[in-house]
Amino acid sequence: MRKPAFFPPGPAWFPLIGCGYRVFKLVNVHKFYHLMWDALARRYGPVVGLKLGRDRVVIVSGLAAIREFYSKEAFNGRPNGFFFRIRSFNKRLGLVFNDGADWDVQRRFSVKTLKSLGMGRTGMVHSLEKETEELIHHLRKLSRGGRTIQMHSAFDIAVLNVIWTLLAGNRFKLDDKRLAWICDTIHNSFRVIDMSGGVLNQCPPIRHICPNKSGFKPLVNLLNPLLNFINDTISNIKANPECPERHNCLISSYLEELQIDNPHPSFSNEQLLSLCLDLFQAGSETTSNTLGFGVAHVMHHPNVIAKIHQELDNVVGRYRLPTLDDRPSLPYLEATICEIQRIANVAPLAIAHRTTSPVQLGQYVIPRDTIAMVSLYSIHMDRQYWGDPEVFRPERFLNESEDKLIQHEYFLPFGAGKRRCLGEALAKSNLFLFFAAFMHAFIVEPANPGQLPPLEGFDGITLSPQPYQVRLKERLI
Repeated sequence: MRKPAFFPPGPAWFPLIGCGYRVFKLVNVHKFYHLMWDALARRYGPVVGLKLGRDRVVIVSGLAAIREFYSKEAFNGRPNGFFFRIRSFNKRLGLVFNDGADWDVQRRFSVKTLKSLGMGRTGMVHSLEKETEELIHHLRKLSRGGRTIQMHSAFDIAVLNVIWTLLAGNRFKLDDKRLAWICDTIHNSFRVIDMSGGVLNQCPPIRHICPNKSGFKPLVNLLNPLLNFINDTISNIKANPECPERHNCLISSYLEELQIDNPHPSFSNEQLLSLCLDLFQAGSETTSNTLGFGVAHVMHHPNVIAKIHQELDNVVGRYRLPTLDDRPSLPYLEATICEIQRIANVAPLAIAHRTTSPVQLGQYVIPRDTIAMVSLYSIHMDRQYWGDPEVFRPERFLNESEDKLIQHEYFLPFGAGKRRCLGEALAKSNLFLFFAAFMHAFIVEPANPGQLPPLEGFDGITLSPQPYQVRLKERLI
């Protein structure tokens, strides 16, 4: 494959492997894929062109190029390679890695159904606040007698419960061992490979030669139990149609859609499984990881914790937990959450896109069926804009009087454009309620005095916090 005319600059292309060897060496140097992509952007410019195996890939960095990218319809496709289909029966199914007319039908159905189930409405608020109370009660029980708890994963099941209630109409106990295993499986599935699809997407036959090193076998071993778990749930709902709570969930609504006369051809049992897997994984992974990183970051900054506690005590008092109604009156806490999202960069690259037709980006022409990835890390850590991006400073999100949030154009944790995160509003509510309640209810200390948690995470499709333990002390009366 020759480099197309007016294709963006980048490392030299070689037969078969393209830039693969150069990328491999750079990842070994920088340790993280997003840092490797950032190094290439510093050398070649805001739009970098590569060939990885058989794939053309473009990396877009910097606000100007990212804005232009999100403004063009031709970038709204999703990749159609082996890695992106392996999780959906080797077909283009679900919401995350799908596009076109079928995707549009499934997305409209999902949005309509989730709204009818209360997402973004009063009923959902009550459910979130109840889940928050259950989480705090559970953490109190775990930490009694000065016992240490695993903080990096402490929010996992509570976050997953919010999604699962919408999908399946019920929730799990926070000490459910099976769900703890499911959460670990979700985390591990995001660490197997990077957002480009890795060598598994660039050269699919390699899975037969190196099933483990290519990521194929680990990925299949992680995805199959998740699909089986979801399939068992769907079968259970089918077998118990009269159960009241099962009528108020996305799965039952989808099953009803399958039974109508002449449903849209995109509706199928495989589509339902893929749709649930997308919402199950994407809906929980980034929120859980952000909360895990968040507690770790504030533990490094006692002054931030003190300001959060003071604001919570002034607004909420010591006799109850915060609610979403308190949110407008807690600007410093909100600013802290924004700063956690910015500096932790849980999703340093937005979900991969695909060009659906040739399209111009700046002075370059990107051919059809090119994988395109946006480096959100590049704007969240832009030194010219932020000044000191490596410093954890919530005040950067507040006005001078520190009573209102500032909306920064260089802050896009949920992406932008037509493919913007479907669950953004729900994720923001989750982050606020769980983080606010945790900070209000507890004083958090390292498990071993003076040994603060690591801030460097695990690499993968998303970044996830390393394991760390803490001790909790009660704050509320």
